[in-house]
Amino acid sequence: MKRSLIVMALIVTAVAGGALWYVQGKLPVRQGQVALNTLQAPVTVRYDERGVPHIQAGNQLDMYRALGYVHAQDRLFQMEIMRRLARGELAEVLGPKLVDTDKLFRSLRIRERATRYVTELDHQSPAWLALQAYLDGINQYQATRANPIEFDLLGITPRPFAAEDTLSIAGYMAYSFAAAFRTEPLLTFVRDELGSDYLKVFDLDWQPQGALAPALAASDWKTLGALARLSDQALSQAGLPQFEGSNAWAVSGQRTQSGKPLLAGDPHIRFSAPSVWYEAQLSAPGFELYGYHQALVPFAFLGNNRDFGWSLTMFQNDDLDLIAERTNPDNPNQVWYHGQWVDMSSSEQHIAVKGEAPVTFTLRQSPHGPIINDVLGVTAGNMPIAMWWGFLESRNPILEGFYQLNRADSLSKARMAASHIQAPGLNLVWASATGDIGWWAAAQLPKRPAGVNPSFILDGSTAQADKDGFYPFSANPQEENPARGYIVSANFQPVSPANIEIPGYYNLADRGQQLDRQLSDASVKWTLENSQALQLGTTTDYGQRVLKPLLPVLREVVSDPIERKWVEHLAQWKGDYPLDSTAATLFNQLLFNLTDAAMHDELGEVFFDPLLSTRVIDAALPRLAASPDSPWWNNRNTAQTETRADTVKIAWSASIAHLKATLGDDFSQWHWGRAHTLTHDHPLGRQKPLDRLFNVGPFAAPGSHEVPNNLSAKLGPAPWAVTYGPSARRLIDFADPSHSLTINPVGQSGVPFDKHYSDQAQSYVQGDYDTPHMDEAEIQLNTRSTLRLVPAL
Repeated sequence: MKRSLIVMALIVTAVAGGALWYVQGKLPVRQGQVALNTLQAPVTVRYDERGVPHIQAGNQLDMYRALGYVHAQDRLFQMEIMRRLARGELAEVLGPKLVDTDKLFRSLRIRERATRYVTELDHQSPAWLALQAYLDGINQYQATRANPIEFDLLGITPRPFAAEDTLSIAGYMAYSFAAAFRTEPLLTFVRDELGSDYLKVFDLDWQPQGALAPALAASDWKTLGALARLSDQALSQAGLPQFEGSNAWAVSGQRTQSGKPLLAGDPHIRFSAPSVWYEAQLSAPGFELYGYHQALVPFAFLGNNRDFGWSLTMFQNDDLDLIAERTNPDNPNQVWYHGQWVDMSSSEQHIAVKGEAPVTFTLRQSPHGPIINDVLGVTAGNMPIAMWWGFLESRNPILEGFYQLNRADSLSKARMAASHIQAPGLNLVWASATGDIGWWAAAQLPKRPAGVNPSFILDGSTAQADKDGFYPFSANPQEENPARGYIVSANFQPVSPANIEIPGYYNLADRGQQLDRQLSDASVKWTLENSQALQLGTTTDYGQRVLKPLLPVLREVVSDPIERKWVEHLAQWKGDYPLDSTAATLFNQLLFNLTDAAMHDELGEVFFDPLLSTRVIDAALPRLAASPDSPWWNNRNTAQTETRADTVKIAWSASIAHLKATLGDDFSQWHWGRAHTLTHDHPLGRQKPLDRLFNVGPFAAPGSHEVPNNLSAKLGPAPWAVTYGPSARRLIDFADPSHSLTINPVGQSGVPFDKHYSDQAQSYVQGDYDTPHMDEAEIQLNTRSTLRLVPAL
């Protein structure tokens, strides 16, 4: 027995030692010296207490090469999985469940556009040379260091990264903004199958002349519903960032305590481990920037130095149209286009699948664009649905735009940089130490025929889907140094100075109105301190807008004395979402059950779930609540005709029953923080028991959908898993930009078991901030390790 125990102990010790040796070999090297080919001179990389690299180089190409190297050692798997998603290559490493996702991204033609894009670029431009240096740094790291743990688990064979991968990720970003796949089939179904009375809650014009001819068949609607679900799942289930919304504002010196502009920003992106942004300070002769970088992109998408800075929100303009094609009864490969039958082109795609034979499928393209319902194969309906997408059609010199933006130290330079960013659509909010503030909606806006509403699927056999080029950048919404002394951007619909229509899938105005209401208070002088409270706000008017017309109904239909007290508790609720709120929990459950009771019977399984992932439901629910005669209140599955009161009563009863079953009978324990939690999911953490190794959380989360602290969960039954929110919080006072504030939702590193993998997660959810280091003295004081990159002999 004693000998057996000794042997077992030795085995356990050996396994533990081997595991420790294995893990240690995967961790980033932040100390010592590494030789790199093609470096012109040594580069110093100092890491601070949060694991942020401060890169000091003798020239800008060495600076970008060093960034590529250190970015790769912290985020190589993120780079790999994002390029695979964008290029439709996930099934090769994740298996057959990802084949449909790969088909979807192949059908978007991002790969082909990225290849054409690279051939169109000036290969002698500073932006191109910087990209090549950065990719060289990534590839040198990958070629000389151990593979990430995820590579070993998935059997990924490393291959070099190229410019096509960077441009493919730009396409993925643009697609993740596009709500058309989830929204246009739904709204078209409501218009054509339910009728104008049902469309009113979505505040869209009824256009009978826009109805599709020939009409879509039941199999076509089923296909479109499946496509909407696939579009949503392809992004949400990959465990990768998806762009959703954002807050940003700039306050001029006349409205701040310091007398200099103040810049705030927190782009709203799907949470993931690792987080989307990689922080780095870059310094070289003629250049200095503290930036926030995306995987495979050398230029910061967010950043600042002592002289200027900027943040981004999503423009959310509609630059993607779905188009129903009319086919030739005698030749299904022909569509009616501009008065004649025109052949569609086709190409074969081969998708490698882990553990199985490759999958081959055919992509077709009409004159309007790729046929996107081909991804569903034999289950697709008969009518081809084409996609016109601005990303595929615009020149889109986005790399040049961000290269310039990283150097834009004046209004005119920032404006010029914004004009080069065409897809995805972004609001660029900028401020400088000289006192200027500005905002430009960066996108190319397509010229559609007059009267065409692209919220619906368009009829390809008519001129509805035609485009007459793009409007000039001067027609885009924009402001520079407005007299009111501040600019706020929060994804609400903006106005063009040229009075052109700008269709889009905009967020509710409530969040922007809440920010504007506080920023417009002339008695307040803005500082970093009171700006934190504004950024972390958990209140808007939305809850009260929905409840106001429903409270009299609830008082009428709720008879239980205890439950009547809960109704009055809701009546006193201010629409805020602190962790201890019980009214917030009750309201959100009621919101789902009201939607379910009113709309599920009309939309069925095909379109009800896609509805919950759209922005149009947010705008529809206050209108529905305030419309006692809406046809949505009647349940088509019963013999009688239900009223608003009937449906509200059903929704209330269902809500109380669900919350009791989920959180217990004691209403005082229905705290928002118990029901509303944040977990940062890793792509491999969606499988047990890997979730314990790779995911970070859960954390009780304040805030909610469409409040400034926009920690959002999908509309549904409790409990609610937060899916997206502020991807980084930043506050900069240009009186002292070296002592700005920031926080990362998880940590700087994407390497499991690294000390910086999740070291900011608790601080983030608590609403804390850190100070990024920019001054030399503070960098030295906070340096925890130093890595020297030297030219290889």
